[in-house]
Amino acid sequence: MSGRWEVSDAQWALLEPILQSKRRPDGKGRPPKDARTVLNGVLWILGTGAQWREMPEKYPPYQTCHRRFQQWVRSGALAKALRKLAQRLQVEGRLNLEEAFIDVMFAAPNWNTHAAAGLIPTSEEPDTDRIPDERLRLIFTCCHPGSRRKRRWR
Repeated sequence: MSGRWEVSDAQWALLEPILQSKRRPDGKGRPPKDARTVLNGVLWILGTGAQWREMPEKYPPYQTCHRRFQQWVRSGALAKALRKLAQRLQVEGRLNLEEAFIDVMFAAPNWNTHAAAGLIPTSEEPDTDRIPDERLRLIFTCCHPGSRRKRRWR
């Protein structure tokens, strides 16, 4: 039985051809960690919002999961896998993409500090162009009618 943040056997059958790691052609180096357990670790991080170093021991080391997550994002494999899962849910009638929305908000870590430093005006309308990019964090909130709570990614 799969846990909350783990893919089922049926889901993995769809994702395996997309996310499976391949050994080096020369056979050197360590064999790659199981892609399914790495994906489950990545899903745990994305679902809980925890830091990578807080990953439970039942998953591969957080460095492995983070590195593979970056590889999947850069290569487009993660987007392809998520699209494939969404299409399957849509065919089963369990996902209606027309009723979903994504809300994005920019938030400065400490608004008063930026105002005191003159980085932002103290008027009622903030000028986010003057806040240094490294001091902003992007918060995504995703909701859909079947969900009772919002999910946030920072």
